[in-house]
Amino acid sequence: MSPLPRPRSIRARYTAVAAGFSLIILAVLGATVDLTIRYRVQSNLFDQAERVASQWSAAARNGVVPHRIPAYPPVDLVQIVDAHQKVLKSSRRASATVPISRLRPPPDDRFQRREECEGPGRCVLLEAIRLTPDADAGVVYAGIREPDLLATHRLDYAVVAGIGLITAVAAWTAWVLVGRTLRPVEAIRARISEITVSDLSLRVPVPPGHDEITQLATTANHTLSQLEGAVEEQRQFASTTSHELRTPIAGLRMQLEEALRYPDDVDTQETLRTALATTDRLEAIVNDLLLLARLRATDPAPPEKIDVGELVVAEVNAQHRPIPTKVHAPAGLRICGSRMQLIRVVDNLLTNAQRHAESSVEVTVAPAGDGVAVTVADDGSGIAPAHRERVFERFVRLDDGRRRDPGGSGLGLAISRDIARAHHGTLRVADSQRGAKFVLWLPLMDSCR
Repeated sequence: MSPLPRPRSIRARYTAVAAGFSLIILAVLGATVDLTIRYRVQSNLFDQAERVASQWSAAARNGVVPHRIPAYPPVDLVQIVDAHQKVLKSSRRASATVPISRLRPPPDDRFQRREECEGPGRCVLLEAIRLTPDADAGVVYAGIREPDLLATHRLDYAVVAGIGLITAVAAWTAWVLVGRTLRPVEAIRARISEITVSDLSLRVPVPPGHDEITQLATTANHTLSQLEGAVEEQRQFASTTSHELRTPIAGLRMQLEEALRYPDDVDTQETLRTALATTDRLEAIVNDLLLLARLRATDPAPPEKIDVGELVVAEVNAQHRPIPTKVHAPAGLRICGSRMQLIRVVDNLLTNAQRHAESSVEVTVAPAGDGVAVTVADDGSGIAPAHRERVFERFVRLDDGRRRDPGGSGLGLAISRDIARAHHGTLRVADSQRGAKFVLWLPLMDSCR
C-alpha cells in the first residue's frame, strides 16, 4: 500500500495538519458530548420513572390505588401486576391486560431499571419496583417512551455536522493565517529570483514587525550587501590583477620579439637578464596572489600558542639585513595564531623598513591594552598621511617604493593586513617624527581553542 502523497505547499501541509488535529480532537469531544447527553437524558428519565413508581408502590401497599392510575407526564405508562403477571391497575396509556415487562425484581433488589424494546424505535425506559420481599408480592411498573433524541440518530447527525463545520472553519482559518504569514516569504522568494550575479543591487522587502520573517529578510539583505561588496571587490581585484600582470608580460614579449627580429642590434645577455628580472616580478606577483587566495578561501590552521617577543627576535636574526636593526622584544607576551603567517607579516614589515630606511630600523614589542603591539619604525622619508591607508591596497606602490624596489609585487602590506585581521588584530601606520612607523596589534589569549 503506497503512502499518502505529501502536499508540496507548506500552506497546504499546515492546513491539513490543523484540519487533522481539529478533526481528531473534535471527534473525541463530540463522542464524549454525545454519550454524555444520552446518559444525562436517560438518567433523568429513569429518575422521573422511579419517583412515579415509588409513589404508586407506596399507594399499592396502602391499598389506595384507583382503578385507572393517573399519569404524570412524561411518565404515562404505569401498571401494577401481581405475581402471576396479571395486570391489576394501569394508567390510561398502558395496557390493561398485557404487562409492560416480564421483569420481576428479586426480594433483595426491589428497584430495577430496564429498557424494553418491541421493535426499532419502540423502546420504553422502565422502572420496576417490587412491592414487598414476599414471594407473592406484586410489581409496579413506571415507563416512559424513549424520546426521539435517544431513539433516532438526530443527535449523532448534529454532532457530526458540528464537527464538520468547526473542522472546516479551523482549516479555513489555518489556510488564511498561514497564507498571510507566508506572504512576505513569497515576496522575498520572488525578489531573490530576480537577483543575479551581474546585478546584486536588489534587496528583498522587509515586512513590518520584529518576527522571524523580518529577521530573515534583514539578514538576507545584510548578506546580499556583503555579497555585493565581495563580488565588487573581486571584480576590482581581477581588473587590477590583469592590469598588473599585463604590463610585465607585454614588456617581456616586446623584449623577446626585439631579440628575435634584430639579433645583431640587441645584446642577448642583457635581454635575458631583463627577461629574468621581469619573470622574477611575475613570479612574486603570482606567489602573493596564491597566498591571498589561500588566506581567503581555505580554513585556517589550528592555532598555536606563540611568544611574540621570541618570534620577532628570531625573525630579525634569521638573515643578514643591510640596515642595522635594533630590537626590544621581551618574552612572555603570548598570543594564539598561525606561526607561519605571523612570520610572513613580520618579514614583510622588516623588508619594507629595510627598503625605506636611511641608517637604522627599530623593532619594539610591548603590551598594549589587552593585546601586544609590534612596532617597526625606520628613519626614511616616511609616508604622507594621505597615503597611509592606500599603502594597504593591493598593487599600490608609492613612487619611492617603485624607485627602491622595482621588482616588488605591491601585495606585501595587503597580505599583512589580511593576516592581522584573520588573527582579530590590526595593522596601521602610526604617527612618527621621522620615517614610517607600522604598528601590528594582536590580542592576548590565555588558551588556544
